[in-house]
Amino acid sequence: MPSDFNIINALNYLAQLPALLLWLIFLMENIMITILVLFFGKIIHQKYSEAPFVPYHYVAREWKICAWTNILNTVVTYAGFKLWEHGYVIIGIDISLIIITDFLLLFIAMDFLMFIFHYCIHQTFLYKIVHQLHHQAINPKPIDLFILHPLETISFGALWLILLTLFHFNIYSVVIYLIINVVFGLTGHLGIEPLPVKVRSLPLIKYLGTSSFHHNHHLKEEYNFGFYTSIWDRLFGTFKS
Repeated sequence: MPSDFNIINALNYLAQLPALLLWLIFLMENIMITILVLFFGKIIHQKYSEAPFVPYHYVAREWKICAWTNILNTVVTYAGFKLWEHGYVIIGIDISLIIITDFLLLFIAMDFLMFIFHYCIHQTFLYKIVHQLHHQAINPKPIDLFILHPLETISFGALWLILLTLFHFNIYSVVIYLIINVVFGLTGHLGIEPLPVKVRSLPLIKYLGTSSFHHNHHLKEEYNFGFYTSIWDRLFGTFKS
């Protein structure tokens, strides 16, 4: 189909660009994601925050860490592209039900891998060295999605790249997953809960990682280690509503 051909053409075109330009493109992509997270975080905060409304405030130190996270995310993006270019990452381009199944596999697999990684960090010396930086935010705000120790940023990126090299996924599933990943990252660091209790109690929604779910993790660090769902916390006894 033409759309499939265009995707492959775009990837092949990028492969022909000078390395420096490719780095710049991927850096701008990550900066744009950050801008969108901060922008929509502000909009949601203004709309759903309880009175009195107190706007988000970001300090210079947070901007510096956020900048480094963007650079490291660019490294991960570049590495993933090179793995594809050299045949280590294989992507499908069919438009079929495989898009849904591949997305669900990515969603559940990454949720499980990040749960295990997140839990292990909290139980070892790595917490003080690596993860404590993120937990300085008791009441998270959107920029805290990017307030990570460099080792943590690279580790999460490595999990993602390892999964892509071990299994073949559809390109559309990958794109959908990456968008959903950012949405959940923003949701978990709003510092407020935009969803009413009735919605959060719905059969499927109650198992998702809502803003309250991750906010509770920042308040009580021994609970809620999941990212997209509360499934693993419920199974392993670390869930707190």
